[in-house]
Amino acid sequence: MRIVIGEGSCGIAAGAQKVYDALAPLLENTGARLGITGCIGMCFLEPIVDIYEKGLLLKRLVRVTPDDAAAIADAVKSDDLSPLDRLAITDEDKSFLDRQTRIALRHCGVIDPEDLNAYLDVDGYKALDKVLHTMSQDDVIAEIKTSGLAGRGGAGFPTWFKWNAAKNAAGDEKYLICNADEGDPGAFMDRAVIESDPHLLIEGMLIAAYAIGAKEAFVYVRAEYPLAIVRLQKAIADATAKGYLGDNILGTDFCCRLRIKAGAGAFVCGEETALIESLEGSRGMPRLKPPFPAEKGYENKPSNINNVETFANVSWIILNGGEAFAAMGTETSKGTKVFALTGKIKRGGLVEIPMGLTLRDVIFNIGGGIRENKRFKAVQLGGPSGGCIPEALLDTVIDYKALSATGAIMGSGGMVVMDETTCMVNMARFFLDFTTKESCGKCVHCRIGTKRMYEILTRITEGEGRPGDIELLEELCDAIRSGALCGLGQTAPNPVLTTIKYFRDEYEAHINEKRCPAGECAALRTYTINKDACRGCTLCAKKCPVGAITGAVKEPHAIDADKCIKCGQCKTVCRFGAVEVR
Repeated sequence: MRIVIGEGSCGIAAGAQKVYDALAPLLENTGARLGITGCIGMCFLEPIVDIYEKGLLLKRLVRVTPDDAAAIADAVKSDDLSPLDRLAITDEDKSFLDRQTRIALRHCGVIDPEDLNAYLDVDGYKALDKVLHTMSQDDVIAEIKTSGLAGRGGAGFPTWFKWNAAKNAAGDEKYLICNADEGDPGAFMDRAVIESDPHLLIEGMLIAAYAIGAKEAFVYVRAEYPLAIVRLQKAIADATAKGYLGDNILGTDFCCRLRIKAGAGAFVCGEETALIESLEGSRGMPRLKPPFPAEKGYENKPSNINNVETFANVSWIILNGGEAFAAMGTETSKGTKVFALTGKIKRGGLVEIPMGLTLRDVIFNIGGGIRENKRFKAVQLGGPSGGCIPEALLDTVIDYKALSATGAIMGSGGMVVMDETTCMVNMARFFLDFTTKESCGKCVHCRIGTKRMYEILTRITEGEGRPGDIELLEELCDAIRSGALCGLGQTAPNPVLTTIKYFRDEYEAHINEKRCPAGECAALRTYTINKDACRGCTLCAKKCPVGAITGAVKEPHAIDADKCIKCGQCKTVCRFGAVEVR
């Protein structure tokens, strides 16, 4: 029997390592093997413990604590797992995985990410062997072209085209770069793949390196991903020791070395030319294009850049054929896409689905709908560079073209769900705050324009909005989109433009009525006490830090609006629901 504990970052944060430490001594001399795996994507159920027998999953236990270790050990020893039914995953939660189609995530949460043999047991490096012994560079690129694989980092540019351009570029010295600088708030797809299946990334990169003729490869990964870096370092060392990396790979003339560059966390370094600048040791700032990296990239040599998810699809395509990949998805967007489902969602985590499903499918069928059964309001797609899609467009098909038509973008795959309590003006302000701080400052439109937009949005949420602010925001958005140098600046206005387009009434309520319809903007809240509900317990008055609440014991209380600082303590402590917010 094999006991496996999910130890991705999410699992460890939820207490998985404590569960492991509690379980390990109890399983000694039982014959059961205790091991780890990465994140299976069900972050809402962590820590997760899987029990296998001869490769068959017997039982999946969820939300496990160290206090459950003794019961698990006793069940394993007695060979009777029925006492663990109280911890078992429900059929409803099982549907989170059952409704997915997994390619990039196919090994995540299944194999031990720190064991090369575990990867080999699931046909690891067979695609590389096939490429090196039976396929030419052109054959590989043709297969990728047939698959229709587009870059999963956000732009959706055809992968084969970039590979072919780098292959045909003049010069014998070429470089391959993996962009793992995942900076969108709420996005963690790349981190999960590296933590859970690092050899899959390595194999995909090696196939790409062979296709373009590169002997040097880099993974540019955020320093904030320490576990991913540690596991990737081990995977590189193990692959090198076994002949999958380095000189004369698998007995061929192909040689390739792979190095890791830990980035300092600048969002702009997700843009490929800024990433190259950082990789060379300079400040991460975008370059003018053309020339493109395929012509002059790292050290001014031909270079190809793709993100983690793109490379994670490559070995599957080689083994199963480009046509099999292209059979999934839509006419213009092939294959599957990974999303990080976060926010006001019941079942948050990693989701991989074929292109062509709708937003409703993902949010309500896979994600289970909105927490506390509140009303869905919007979903932010594409992070700070994306846009907010309202309830009326929930049946939008997930592909590059359809999402772009809404004003949002696919992006790297962040999907932040919002409910009725979310203020869309404040949400736009949040993303502009992020973009303003992350701007490299190279061009005036982005450096100054995003700052001015943030200031206007802040004024509006603080009750100081003025007539004409909406039109001024739109004017600034147009100027920044047309004048910014790189994709960060060009897409920075998207959250503002989409919230104005779909939630203009909220902007108008803030500006004209000095009211926040969602009740989220503190400066625009008004706290009152419902006299019929108030029991005169005095708890709210005792907790009020400024003495704004008056009233006798067992008599209805009242709030002095002039004294109230809108801290919300009264509503938090009221046990009778008497405090109302408008």
